[in-house]
Amino acid sequence: MIPANLTHYIATEIIPRYEKFDKAHNLSHVQAVIGESLSLAKQYGVNENMAYTIAAYHDTGLCHDRATHHLISGEILKQDAALRQWFNEKEIETMKEAVEDHRASTDHEPRSIYGRIVAEADRVIDPTITLRRTVQYGLKQQPEADKEWHYQRFHQHLMDKYAPGGYLKLWFPESKNAERLKELQKIIADETLLKNTFDQLFAEENL
Repeated sequence: MIPANLTHYIATEIIPRYEKFDKAHNLSHVQAVIGESLSLAKQYGVNENMAYTIAAYHDTGLCHDRATHHLISGEILKQDAALRQWFNEKEIETMKEAVEDHRASTDHEPRSIYGRIVAEADRVIDPTITLRRTVQYGLKQQPEADKEWHYQRFHQHLMDKYAPGGYLKLWFPESKNAERLKELQKIIADETLLKNTFDQLFAEENL
């Protein structure tokens, strides 16, 4: 059972930070990552308090920038003196490393099971949500670009990350993500379906 004072601290001091982030990294995102992290922590019998805390802090570095947000998030966690109420220094270091390792495009494997858990939970592959988030991110980065530019970016990102051979790595083959990734890959492989889906999402996001 996660201590009530830990959940209160994170619910009041950490999670509200996600209100300021983009639609792909908002409150619903952090809550989904927390939920999946706790599910995997129970399944693998590891410290739920640590998994919960890692998930809550994993994107806090977006307050600075996206490129290095995983490293900044790790520092935010490590420098938070309040966490010493619940964790020792070794646990803090493990949690910092897990946060640093969560990014899909990182060049190394997570250094602990905690890093694999948050990395897996952060994927939260749901074809509809993943496709919408991809459109949302493009619109946030280049709101003035035309629709054709957005489609090309959308298509290229999906191919680079989610298509067979893409850089996305799943760490738990029995997770929900493995089956959902296959569904997403079927959509990506069907150019007509992918374009129609993009057109619909693009229109909805520009209402």
